[in-house]
Amino acid sequence: MKLTVVGCSGSFPSAESACSSYLVEADGFRLLLDMGNGALGELQRHCGLYDLDAIFLSHLHADHCIDMCAYFVARYYRHDGGRCDPIPVYGPEGTEHRLTTAYADTPTASSMSEVFDFHTVKPSTFEIGPFTVHTERVAHPVEAYGIRIEHGGTSLTYSGDTGTTSVLDELARDTDLFLCEAAFTHGKESIPDLHLNGREAGEAAARAGARRLVLTHIPPWTDPQVNLADARAVFDGPVALAAPGQTYEI
Repeated sequence: MKLTVVGCSGSFPSAESACSSYLVEADGFRLLLDMGNGALGELQRHCGLYDLDAIFLSHLHADHCIDMCAYFVARYYRHDGGRCDPIPVYGPEGTEHRLTTAYADTPTASSMSEVFDFHTVKPSTFEIGPFTVHTERVAHPVEAYGIRIEHGGTSLTYSGDTGTTSVLDELARDTDLFLCEAAFTHGKESIPDLHLNGREAGEAAARAGARRLVLTHIPPWTDPQVNLADARAVFDGPVALAAPGQTYEI
């Protein structure tokens, strides 16, 4: 598998990065995890506008899904006059309604489903292209899912947005790469069931026995170097900060 960080800023885009979006590729198949603010423009640096094969939305906060409205325009009003075939979109219950409402003026109430084939995510194991994926609901104010992606004997786990939960530890058990949010700063913010800080992300990786940790979803007002140091203090494996355009072979 190949992971490309399209965007990794939390809450809103920074001057350097779009919000959460991650491209996972294997066997010629392209799966996009989330499409937050600014992600659609950045995505085109890494693949063609119509080259995605499936999309997974971890939850329906704007910084993880709002560029789906722009992507709807690209697929519905394709420049050559031919509407795109529906692409599978996996998201929490109500995803179609959320995106239709956010767009505010789709041609009809069902226009989104003409270019997006919506699938409701629940805790389960299923196939997306060549990937075996396992989804679990994590700790966040809205319905939100972490995802584990397996292919060719390797695994990638993406936390989505979450507070501390044993569910995440199990989802990331022995994973090769743990892409974990670290939006808060240890000793500064402490809001249960919302976000992790760098130390909590490191502790989750240690409990899970993850082989590598990449911290993501760090908002512009949070010092990433503090979170990196906090994670390294409690996790013995390799730790890095996600950066736009960074790639990982898994």
